[in-house]
Amino acid sequence: MTFPNEPGPIGVFDSGYGGLTILHQMRQILPQYDYLYLGDNARAPYGTRSFEIVYQFTKEAVMKLFSMGCHLVILACNTASAKALRSIQQNDLQAIDPSRRVLGIIRPTAECIGQLTTSRHVGIVATPGTIKSESYKLEISKLFPDITVTGEACPMWVPLVENYEFDSPGADYFVKKRINNLLRKDHEIDAIILGCTHYPLLINKILKYVPAGVKIIPQGEYVANSLKDYFVRHPEMEHQCTHGGKCLYMTTESPEKFKESAQMFLHEQVEVNHIDLE
Repeated sequence: MTFPNEPGPIGVFDSGYGGLTILHQMRQILPQYDYLYLGDNARAPYGTRSFEIVYQFTKEAVMKLFSMGCHLVILACNTASAKALRSIQQNDLQAIDPSRRVLGIIRPTAECIGQLTTSRHVGIVATPGTIKSESYKLEISKLFPDITVTGEACPMWVPLVENYEFDSPGADYFVKKRINNLLRKDHEIDAIILGCTHYPLLINKILKYVPAGVKIIPQGEYVANSLKDYFVRHPEMEHQCTHGGKCLYMTTESPEKFKESAQMFLHEQVEVNHIDLE
């Protein structure tokens, strides 16, 4: 398959809506670029799916974004970054198009953690798929072998957000339960990574149940700054990204449903088109 050669937008992919929190920060820090957001909302959530299925779905999305002119694709999804990124980078890009790049959001988050913990004990809350993959633990131990990482799977947190219950009294039960579980496993934790892009919407609930002095780390800002740094180190890729300041949205779900849910994450009206990946 051949892809367009001329410069194009930065592709941003997520299985659902959470990646919009990453996109929002990218547009705050790097507003000059064009972005093309693709949400595979019809097949979400990815968090409970097998490695093989997540890899297959993610690769389909990456190929679609390449075919629409993207030279660089950001997997703004922790599950896809944990379960599919390495296979795509190491096995597929060489055959598809060695000049194109796919980046994840776990490494940038891991890179910043050394400066954010004093006790060298870090917690991670994420979907069952991300926790099971141990991707954060592996990335952090490579960079900071002295840091102890403890994970807690939070299977109910994404449904709370996507069903608009993130601010309800019901959310308190599930947030308190998981934060308490995490801190019970390691009471020396002084920083908690929100290892799912939906979780920033639960920040007010999380802060209620976290002791004073424990830092909460949403990913968006760190991922956006990491991309800025990536462009400094790789000017050849920066030249392949168009500078129009525009953003297009696509979903495998109903555009109307996407529009309604996107407002929760972006606080603005968006125009969105339907797209098929299969």
